Amino acid sequence: MPRSANVLTPLWKSIAATLRSAIADGQYPEGSRLPTEADLAARFGVNRHTVRHALATLIEDGLVHSRRGSGTFVLSKPLDYPLSERVRFHRNLRDAGRLPGREILAIEVRTATEAEARRLSMTPGDEICVAHTLSFADHTPIALAESHFPEARHPGFADALRSSRSVTDALATVGVADYLRTETRLSATIANATQASHLRLPEGAPLLLTESRSESDGVPVEWGQTWFASDRVTLTFDFQRDQLP
Repeated sequence: MPRSANVLTPLWKSIAATLRSAIADGQYPEGSRLPTEADLAARFGVNRHTVRHALATLIEDGLVHSRRGSGTFVLSKPLDYPLSERVRFHRNLRDAGRLPGREILAIEVRTATEAEARRLSMTPGDEICVAHTLSFADHTPIALAESHFPEARHPGFADALRSSRSVTDALATVGVADYLRTETRLSATIANATQASHLRLPEGAPLLLTESRSESDGVPVEWGQTWFASDRVTLTFDFQRDQLP
């Protein structure tokens, strides 16, 4: 039976189409926040339930995402982040045309557990520095990390990191002029409540977890875990081809 000409488009569909068009036209750039539900309800003359229905459609389409307590944001294209021998966060983001940022959440010096000592080629009970950091691209959090450094092998590293806020500069201060990533393990996981809060994601959101070790002259200088927001980052691997004879 043909559809009646009197059947009207549901209001939520009309609102979703209007917002979709506005995003496509650049009125709401990548990473920007949409108006609040209350503002959209007033603008379109509907209740907030209708607005939520429209926004839910845009979320399903992968155009926007909702952050608890913050609002609804236009999704940015995932950042290509290379996992190569040289681990240089700020340089990687600048090369991708993004504004890098990093917040050091905590730095502590404590004794190493047996597992931590093994990863850093140390003796259990030796002092290590543990740094907890949150990394940003264009002011959007993309990664949460916990990094371990052999404080006993490089005394003063923790103080240097507190002062410089840069791992590369802090290592240089204690005599490590260069270092390379020698091992990376990649797996999938989901965000716990704390990780979700830091990354502004819903609890249970998918994350990419890397576990990596870096060395200088064959001696470990860092072992760490990094949790990447999987909808904001695409991890890429740079392989150096063996030279043929």
